[in-house]
Amino acid sequence: MRFSLEQLQVFVAAVNAGSFSAAARRLGKTQSTISAAIGNLETDLGVELFDRSSRIPSLTPAGHKLLLQAEAVLERCYALEGSADSLADQVEPSLTLAIEVPYASLIPVLSEFDAAFPFVDLLIRHPLNGDVSELVLKGEADLGVAFSQPHYPQALAFQQLGKLIMAHVCHATFPLARRAQVGFADLHAYRRLAYVAHAQKLPSSEYLRAAQVWRAESYLALVEMVRAGLGWATLPRQLIQRELAAGELVELQLEAYPHTDWLVGVDLLWQRQRRPGKAERWLRECLQRAKVYELDRQGVQTTR
Repeated sequence: MRFSLEQLQVFVAAVNAGSFSAAARRLGKTQSTISAAIGNLETDLGVELFDRSSRIPSLTPAGHKLLLQAEAVLERCYALEGSADSLADQVEPSLTLAIEVPYASLIPVLSEFDAAFPFVDLLIRHPLNGDVSELVLKGEADLGVAFSQPHYPQALAFQQLGKLIMAHVCHATFPLARRAQVGFADLHAYRRLAYVAHAQKLPSSEYLRAAQVWRAESYLALVEMVRAGLGWATLPRQLIQRELAAGELVELQLEAYPHTDWLVGVDLLWQRQRRPGKAERWLRECLQRAKVYELDRQGVQTTR
């Protein structure tokens, strides 16, 4: 390679600073050093990068084109340097996070993680059978965020992050949608569309029996099935806010709980004996400090 990265840095700095003298001040070098570096770069590349006919040199057409490529080269070099520094600091190169709850509450934490560990790859898994605890237990996920279950294996540790609302819903044209209040007997008379992992595990789910049950391994599949009028379902309200606001889906008001939202806990899971790396430890602690919540029908946070 005939030119150096330092020459590319000087070239880009001269363009961004607006002049050779300003680039010299920004880089802590003399103006003659900047001029010489750019001149040598032009010689190595065989093209003029700057038009020097005026007092302040300006980019030539070739300079404009090569500037974009120079910036791309430097960006990749900085990324390489950052990745190497991260690995040298014994930060793990990647993490796997299993999530079964709506992502909205977790995005702020993931944004913080991106800022703190920009060179750590993150794999988000949403297990098809909804069993986040199984993925964490087997070591296929480093951390898990899932709706609370009554019993976890002894090898797993957990902490509740907050609570989200589960809503009983159907399509606006479904027979149950015409009822001001719905009893458990009414629910039992129509097909229930159930999330496989939670069909019998969530608190109070024993009341949600039905003569017919269709099960799915994805909440998104259930949403489409409800939209098609195939039955009623219990879904995270965060997941269907737009459909509810548009009137496409209707939230069923249960006679047994006419003024109460059904709150379900959200847990963070990890292996008790696992020795986390720096990035995993940071993410776990950040999640533990964060609150997972939404506003109930009175406008009150579900997690205080």
